[in-house]
Amino acid sequence: MDTPGNDSFVRVRGATEHNLRDVDVDLPRDAMVAFTGVSGSGKSSLAFGTLYAEAQRRYFESVAPYARRLLQQVGAPHVQEITGLPPAVALQQRRGAPSSRSTVGTLTTLSNLLRILYSRAGTYPAGAGHLAAEAFSPNTASGACLRCHGLGVVHDVAEDLLVPDRDLSIRDGAIAAWPGAWQGANLRSIVTGLGIDVDVPWRALRKKDRDWLLFTDEQPSVLIKPERDRIDHGYYGKFWSARSHVMHVLSDSKSERMRERALRFVRSVPCPVCHGSGLRPEALAVTVAGASIAEVNAMSLTDLVALLRPVAALPESTNEVAVRICTDLVARIEVLLDLGLGYLGLGRSSTTLSPGEAQRLRIATQLRSGLFGVVYVLDEPSAGLHPADAAPLLDVLDRLKASGNSLFVVEHDLDVVRRADWVVDIGPGAGEGGGRVLYSGPVAGLEAVDESVTSAYLFGREPAFEHPLREPAGWLHLRGVSRHNLQDVSVDVPLGVLTAVTGVSGSGKSTLVTQVLAEVVRGYLGQAVDDPDDADLEVDVADVAGLEAFDRLVRVDQRPIGRTPRSNLATYTGLFDAVRKVFAATDEARARGYAAGRFSFNVPEGRCETCQGEGFVAVELLFLPGTYSECPACHGARYNDETLSVTYRGRSIADVLALSVDDAAVFLADVPAAARSLGTLRDVGLGYLRLGQPATELSGGEAQRIKLATELQRARRGHALYLLDEPTAGLHPADIALLLRQLHRLVDAGNTVVLVEHDLDTIATADWVVDLGPGGGDGGGQVVATGTPADVAAAGVGATAPYLAGRLASR
Repeated sequence: MDTPGNDSFVRVRGATEHNLRDVDVDLPRDAMVAFTGVSGSGKSSLAFGTLYAEAQRRYFESVAPYARRLLQQVGAPHVQEITGLPPAVALQQRRGAPSSRSTVGTLTTLSNLLRILYSRAGTYPAGAGHLAAEAFSPNTASGACLRCHGLGVVHDVAEDLLVPDRDLSIRDGAIAAWPGAWQGANLRSIVTGLGIDVDVPWRALRKKDRDWLLFTDEQPSVLIKPERDRIDHGYYGKFWSARSHVMHVLSDSKSERMRERALRFVRSVPCPVCHGSGLRPEALAVTVAGASIAEVNAMSLTDLVALLRPVAALPESTNEVAVRICTDLVARIEVLLDLGLGYLGLGRSSTTLSPGEAQRLRIATQLRSGLFGVVYVLDEPSAGLHPADAAPLLDVLDRLKASGNSLFVVEHDLDVVRRADWVVDIGPGAGEGGGRVLYSGPVAGLEAVDESVTSAYLFGREPAFEHPLREPAGWLHLRGVSRHNLQDVSVDVPLGVLTAVTGVSGSGKSTLVTQVLAEVVRGYLGQAVDDPDDADLEVDVADVAGLEAFDRLVRVDQRPIGRTPRSNLATYTGLFDAVRKVFAATDEARARGYAAGRFSFNVPEGRCETCQGEGFVAVELLFLPGTYSECPACHGARYNDETLSVTYRGRSIADVLALSVDDAAVFLADVPAAARSLGTLRDVGLGYLRLGQPATELSGGEAQRIKLATELQRARRGHALYLLDEPTAGLHPADIALLLRQLHRLVDAGNTVVLVEHDLDTIATADWVVDLGPGGGDGGGQVVATGTPADVAAAGVGATAPYLAGRLASR
């Protein structure tokens, strides 16, 4: 490899982005460079905040000003100089696009090709006119179904929601969706006037009458005669069916309380006109290889390739357009199959994709783009991947490099790091304790760097986490589970131990743990649904036994702890309440009559009115997209001068929010409520985060650990079920070791922990393993193996066993 003195290197000088300490580093081009270090050490600040940001800034400078406003810009990085930097493409970890109209097909642009195929080469019904490609898209005016406007679902009432208890009579409130008080009595009188018995159980009424009462659009007026103790004169009352009443409230009511009540009787159902496709009938009538575009969108990518391959193999003279487009589609989809994504369908909503799945879709799209001479900056491409899926990913990355590109990869997976040509290790710690380049060079040279935590794990100097194997205290038995690709599956979950649910991507792990198991236990405990997306899910389980073992359910996932900058770890964990009370108890605050509420940046009395407590203001720029800048009044402090003038041990409330968890633990050591929260945050490896760090700046892994720390600080000895979805994703091995200690602490306290996991070291420490598979999608959904990690490894069945056996042998 060339030396850092020639043009084949990117040279960074004086990088000070975030916690980087005046970093100088040389990075080879046309190579795979891995950026390593503990969480919060500064890896992403160098790879994304500095290198990618500078590449984007240079590109934007070359674009005409009026066009820049159409592009999503990143800020100029804090760096003195970068030379030898090619154009860059960022492939970051992020949740699927928030739009329900975004799908696997739109993310990969495969849907565009498919629509052209159907438009230009589809088989049309006799007498049907030609349709443009737009007619095959539910996102266009010419293609969207007129009933559901292209969404594929409609919101409608359902009898089981409108009438939850069929044994009640109408007089006793069988139709729960009808209003109460006088309006309800009025409707009962109208129904009586129509000749329908309001005193027999609902199930005893004729179906014709039941359907009319619930769903009719008719609104007959009925003469209501005077009634003793209710009305003293007759009048004409207008009938409203249950559905008409609910829809009227949702469309016209200004009362949020009434709207919330009405929503209880509505669920999303497939559109009855387009059957969920979002398309008009004329588009659905066109076929390719005997399948409509809706049927193709519903297929797995594996099945779609099998459908299109025979068309691609035909002589071009048969149908040149069909052959060429199908050939291109097959080639593009095969890249996705290589990445282990064959179980996905083109119609799968992007909101349901994991960050790892979404990133692999973008990688596949780039591989087909034909670019060369580009730096691809990747954010943990192996995150969320089973070891069996990681191998083909690395092969695809090698192909990107072989095409003449450079790969700068932020990565924690040591197997990926070993495949790199060059490693840049940043640390030694996180936050203020990191930000230095400990080593930059070929991977083998990192072994000699004693200061590097990565080196200790990469070269086996750090002992593996060990604990005695626990015996189950009992069992939770699930029989006949059916949801998504789980079909009539039976699973036994041990109690009082840590269970790892494993399997390749798409095998059904998250469906089993975060959906079915969560819903069954939540239903038993009578807990409310904590995620609106889960509200309409129906659990299909034939039989359950053992639920009485749990008195609490805790679901710890990677969803944000808040959706605005006003949310932060201090407010989420509750420690900010203790901090505000400390400030309110100072002599200065008491003299001024300031209560604890004064020190909240959400309260008008205490916050800066210029920025409304945000700390920044929106700036509209001519020819450029709007941006945010520090508030000119409070300079980012969020509070007004009067509030900031109150200090505790020489620090204002804004100064305390600016402290890291580690520094705050020292500063607030004698404040028990705050010290307890800060201690648990440090226990899960989050000592580097600032108390006031906005929720919008936190990664999914950081959000998950904040939730876990919040639980740990109030965890009581008991029988809770903790469900975690890939808790080690995005974590350095040193941080994983910290996390494992806390999870095993929960088990030692008498709780049951079940986690979806791919990390082999974590799986090896489990007491029990449930391996799903053998493949993903339709090829998965079965229990392949169960037992202790050693049992599963020795059985040699399924995709996990060989990798787990190798890891256990090396421990």
